[in-house]
Amino acid sequence: MRHLAGGVAIIATEHEGSRAGLAATAVCSVSADPPTILICINSGASAHEPIHQSGCFSVNLLASGHDDMARRFSGETGVKGDERFATGQWAPLVTGAPVLESALAGFDCRVTEVVTMSTHTVFFGTVVGIVTKAAARPLIYAHGTYGTFSPEGAGLWW
Repeated sequence: MRHLAGGVAIIATEHEGSRAGLAATAVCSVSADPPTILICINSGASAHEPIHQSGCFSVNLLASGHDDMARRFSGETGVKGDERFATGQWAPLVTGAPVLESALAGFDCRVTEVVTMSTHTVFFGTVVGIVTKAAARPLIYAHGTYGTFSPEGAGLWW
């Protein structure tokens, strides 16, 4: 799976006054009408149950320069729970799930379907709010490292 390069996102939620989040590459657009996104979360991840119980999540697409944020939310730095949100500016949109203001794009989603697949849960969410940031390069993860992609044709940078 390390060969499967992907954009890096922070998946976040808020449930009963506590925020939870994790870094993920298993994020995919499902449909444009209604706008729907899916996320795949390991059932052992600390954010799994809060997402399931809250019925909402945000997908925050990270931009070049967000490497430290990705490491923080992936657990590499040892920071857990609500402490992960001490970096960056976070604000709720519609559902109450925190959205990272400096993200390339932030999608606020309501869970519409849940599918269990082996060790993971696939959460489908209808997009109910969105914020975007123009002219930022996406953060990409592959082979255990972070890089970026230049849409201007310069290619990948690792």
